[in-house]
Amino acid sequence: HGAVNLALGWACWKAYLGRPDRDWNRCRAMQTLAGAVRSSQAEVALPMYAANLALIRRHWSCLEDVILAAQSNLSACLQSVGRDDEALGLNREIYASCVAMLGVSHDYTIATGYRLARSLCKLGLVEETKIFLRDQLLPVARRSLGSDHGLTLALNQTLARALITTPERTRDDLLEAGAIMKDVVQRRRRVFGPAHPDTLFAEHVL
Repeated sequence: HGAVNLALGWACWKAYLGRPDRDWNRCRAMQTLAGAVRSSQAEVALPMYAANLALIRRHWSCLEDVILAAQSNLSACLQSVGRDDEALGLNREIYASCVAMLGVSHDYTIATGYRLARSLCKLGLVEETKIFLRDQLLPVARRSLGSDHGLTLALNQTLARALITTPERTRDDLLEAGAIMKDVVQRRRRVFGPAHPDTLFAEHVL
């Protein structure tokens, strides 16, 4: 972590820098460096992630799963530097690609849907967030992963947040959000234990 991780990232990049663009290890080294830099200097890491995605699209366009991973890295970095509108657009693209490639029930598709829902909620697109979660993501997550799965619980927490943060919230919205969080807390306590960080966070939200 920290300085050690950063030093290893630079060492990795320097080891493969002289290789041609088509060299896969060079591509991975760029990604490793971007990940090491992002924790302390997201603005510096952002062009690295963008270059890494462009490189993969140019030389490995057939590797759709690798492209999705590179897009996810770029989206997360965009959010880290406050470029939430751009991150949202990319998250929409990622989710649509996952649906087309893997289907709506795949766990990775559900995970990318969760990131999309968080992006929508963060930008205040509350109604779209609620519809997306209620009509698409949550029914699929409950069926495919189960109601006690961590990702399903995270989706429920995002729905509760959307209900609370909407400016036009009603008493019924607040009651629904409270009921959702009580259920999430109970499930987290039972599945993950009372001392788990996610359980403690859910209790704090409640």
